[in-house]
Amino acid sequence: MSVRSADAPVPLHSARGRRIILATMLGSGVAFLDGSVVNVALPAIGRDLGGTFALLQWVLDAYLLTLSALLLLGGALGDRYGRRRIFTAGLVLFTLASLGCGIARGGAELIAARLVQGVGGALLVPGSLALINASVRPEDRGKAVGTWAGLTGVASAVGPFVGGWLVDTASWRWVFFINLPVAALALAVTLRHVPESNDPTISGPPDTTGAAAVTLGLAGAVYALIETPAHGWNAVTVAAALVGIVGLACFPRIEAKQRAPLLPLSLFRSRQFVGANLTTFTVYGALSTALFLLSLQLQQTLGYSAMATGLATLPITVIMLLLSSRMGALAQRIGPRWPMTIGPVVCACGLVLMTRVTPGASYTTGVLPGVLVFGIGLSITVAPLTSAVLASVGSERGGVASGVNNAVSRVAGLLAVAVLPPLAGLSGTATGQPLGQGYGNAMLISAGLCVVGAALAALTIERAEHVRTVPLPAVNHACQDPCTENGR
Repeated sequence: MSVRSADAPVPLHSARGRRIILATMLGSGVAFLDGSVVNVALPAIGRDLGGTFALLQWVLDAYLLTLSALLLLGGALGDRYGRRRIFTAGLVLFTLASLGCGIARGGAELIAARLVQGVGGALLVPGSLALINASVRPEDRGKAVGTWAGLTGVASAVGPFVGGWLVDTASWRWVFFINLPVAALALAVTLRHVPESNDPTISGPPDTTGAAAVTLGLAGAVYALIETPAHGWNAVTVAAALVGIVGLACFPRIEAKQRAPLLPLSLFRSRQFVGANLTTFTVYGALSTALFLLSLQLQQTLGYSAMATGLATLPITVIMLLLSSRMGALAQRIGPRWPMTIGPVVCACGLVLMTRVTPGASYTTGVLPGVLVFGIGLSITVAPLTSAVLASVGSERGGVASGVNNAVSRVAGLLAVAVLPPLAGLSGTATGQPLGQGYGNAMLISAGLCVVGAALAALTIERAEHVRTVPLPAVNHACQDPCTENGR
């Protein structure tokens, strides 16, 4: 990737280097924080705004819809028109949308603001690592990305606790208002200290046609999936389903004709790339469903406060922070196939244990075992999965492959939150009511998804002897640490 920057790259430990890390960490941190805190606020949102279970699905999925559909476009826009420009535009949009979420007086207003929040997130999330890549000197980029990842990981870890505390002591609206000072600081530091950069080798317009097709396709599909269980097949849901089918069917045809497609279809010639992304889809779909429903179950069935719910799920993130790097190192030694096969099975065991979160269950015997086992399974899976994605393509396409995998994980959460609750019998549940048997059914379905992911990994991921370790070049989305590459 060619980079043109207004200033020469700087050392990480210089004053400007530290401010670049601060700006990118704060900017992407608000998006990651928002993703981790909203779950604990859902019961309070439901009580305040009323509505059905579908409202809570939409509060999550509205954000994921525009984020996942436009994530690749956001990276492409930064490369063409300036990474700092697009990053700051995303920050401004995300901040204004957060304000809109906080002052929303009804479900429709909140959902609309969440849609705009997702657009802002799609502009700023891919730009954070791209700015580090363009602004920090090559020999410091690996450490810079590691610092960025560690700080954003801490933000994700404390997010549920902070969000729960805000809900309990103030209001669910402060889950969104808290983004305002953080984003304002990120914007000020970015404008003052982060240089502009772009890719001068890119010519021609961005793939807005493909972005429009996938956005309409996902929007139509998700609307039909969420609304049909409650309202049946009427003119609106049928039309939405048709829009979804047509949009998603047209997307690959559009991409095949683009000079610079959002989604290069040639990536899918690799069996390992396809298998790794299918495993991503199943595991992250299960993860999104589990965190969504576990938060509701703890508050609406077991009577936990929002802050207690945030603390109850904290071990998942802590375990991942402690173990993920070790699992990545293990995957470099033995290859990603076995960790990607074993990890989802361990996740499935954790989800089965989560079915014990029933009325009257204690935290130590009913909640904690499933949370711990699920966190261990995720830790075994995630870093090797990233290695497998990068190993499936040439090193020069690592950034694109990682970006596609990131988008797949978001789409997985989007569709799983729309599909699995109705399958489990939760679509008619009123907000604030116990989830009943539907909760356990959803956890078992999610466990089945993880087992499918394990089987896919076992069948498609290369054995250790076919993998060698190489340094990863400068890319937009993937970490700059050594990774694996297909040695064939």
